[in-house]
Amino acid sequence: MMPSTENSLKSFSFGIVDYIVFGIMLTVSASIGAYFGFFSKSKNTTDEYLLGGKKMKTIPIAISLVASQLSGIAIMSIPAETYSYGLAYIYLVLSNILVVPTLTYIIVPVFYENNIANCYEYLQIRFNKSTRRIVTLSFVLNACLMLPVYMFIPSLAFSQVTGINIHWINTIVCSICVFYTMLGGIKAVVWTDVVQAMVMLSSVVLVGVLGVVKVGGLNKVFENVDAGGRLDVSYSLDPRIRSSFFSLFISGYLMWTGHIGLNQICVQRIVSLPTIQQAKRALTITGIGIIIIMSFNAFTGLLMFARYFGCDPILAGVVEKPDKLMPFFVQDVVGHLKGVPGVFISCVFSASLSTMSAILNSMAGVVYFDYIKPWIRHTEARANAVMKIFVVVMGLYCIASGLIVQRFTSILQTIITITGINTGAVVGVFLLGMFVPRANGKVAVTSVAFSILAMLWIIANAQLRFKAGHIKYEPLPTSLDNCHIHDFRAVITNISTTPAASTLESSHSEEAPLLTTAFGSNQDFSIYDITFYWYKVLGVVLVWLLAIPLSYVWKSSEEKLNPKLFTPFVRRFLTQRSIEMEEMPLKTAKYVTQNTTNTAIIVPLNAEENNKPK
Repeated sequence: MMPSTENSLKSFSFGIVDYIVFGIMLTVSASIGAYFGFFSKSKNTTDEYLLGGKKMKTIPIAISLVASQLSGIAIMSIPAETYSYGLAYIYLVLSNILVVPTLTYIIVPVFYENNIANCYEYLQIRFNKSTRRIVTLSFVLNACLMLPVYMFIPSLAFSQVTGINIHWINTIVCSICVFYTMLGGIKAVVWTDVVQAMVMLSSVVLVGVLGVVKVGGLNKVFENVDAGGRLDVSYSLDPRIRSSFFSLFISGYLMWTGHIGLNQICVQRIVSLPTIQQAKRALTITGIGIIIIMSFNAFTGLLMFARYFGCDPILAGVVEKPDKLMPFFVQDVVGHLKGVPGVFISCVFSASLSTMSAILNSMAGVVYFDYIKPWIRHTEARANAVMKIFVVVMGLYCIASGLIVQRFTSILQTIITITGINTGAVVGVFLLGMFVPRANGKVAVTSVAFSILAMLWIIANAQLRFKAGHIKYEPLPTSLDNCHIHDFRAVITNISTTPAASTLESSHSEEAPLLTTAFGSNQDFSIYDITFYWYKVLGVVLVWLLAIPLSYVWKSSEEKLNPKLFTPFVRRFLTQRSIEMEEMPLKTAKYVTQNTTNTAIIVPLNAEENNKPK
């Protein structure tokens, strides 16, 4: 091995070119926000700030949707996942094949035909205000939990390669994100996403191609990966197995459906397009883009394993945990190329900035219209000012919360576990509204509350079982047997100074009595032992298990429902009486403004208000 490789393994440091590349990315992002904030001739209205005046273009929105799903977690933690547990994760990615038609033919048409700008508005129209409030509250709380995690990941990568204090980095980058999101609104978010997506794609592809060359070609990559058991996939129906085909594909289907089609972060962008045809094209492009880039990220994890086959840097103690392995790999593979490490770090930051800006922009709108507007005198200027202040406050919260996030072990597992509390309930109640005409507001509120509380109880008890040692997800075996073949002198040097590393060959080889592992369990079945991938599925099931029988107990009133509140497929099965109701006054929300499209006219819920003088 050349001395440069040894040095790259020992020292992670940016050069001047790397800092320049990274600085350019942040400057461009800030400049886009400044342009839309100070120089754009757009009106100072909430419609412009949140929806871009409904004049956005298909390709930028599609790219923005892809970028919003590619947080730093995708860049850093998905490779760590496949490095540790194998290729099975790819099935979660491939579930997008079913997600795209679900969104384009079942969910999004309902939003467009009812002129929905906020997806939670649908729940109020279909059910009642209480349903909207409980789901909105879960969205806000979930976003508050996730935001610090999304921003901490790139700071972790930057700190790994530069040695700069992680909290200083977190502060600087959060400030830049808040700056362009606050000033530019959805237009700044979308166009910075486009720039950042280009950085992400080029970086991921470059590292992947050069990594394959470094290993010795694709044949060598798959030879090492197969020998390490990383191509094995479990098709067991045991829900306690951490990563099986069924848990990943079914969970992935519900996760992507919830994240893209039933979450205001993405719905806000989808409905900013003028027509449903453009929205469908954007969603198709989004699905293809997510599959391509996420698959590349999953492959990168296998590539890392092939590169360090028989000489695991984590086992040697050179890298602390799998989530920190990606920067190590990048420095090893492309560290000798000036500017390329800077491109990679820019990639990780771009991914997280796109996600954070999307969440901030959407949260600002949701919080204002649901929790602030009812208590103040609303004007467009005041609304925009309040939303911008909210963005700043949330940015400060993200900076402070970094102190807690740094204690997490597996970031990906943490993310999926947190979102498992409410995502299933949210997806379940939206699908209930669109598919089950019999379900009413009382049924919806009860079912959602039951699902969220039940999942909170299950997840809390599962975490206690993790802490007690009854559940332990050790990764697939690795070793240090071939370090002399690779001539990784930096790793070998570290082994000689790390006593624990020299005696370990496989963290998976030790067996404990009555233990649930990533690959099986010798305990009696317990609902608390199921893999976190099933949490979203269980959340949906709980909503429907309670809602269907309750809909026969708490029967709907004789209020007339707009058939367009149901998915096109269900409308075919509505009775003739329901179809005739389309000509009658419809159950809708009080606050919805005048009809601007070819949709049913929106009128007040209270018939008395209909008769008031205009």
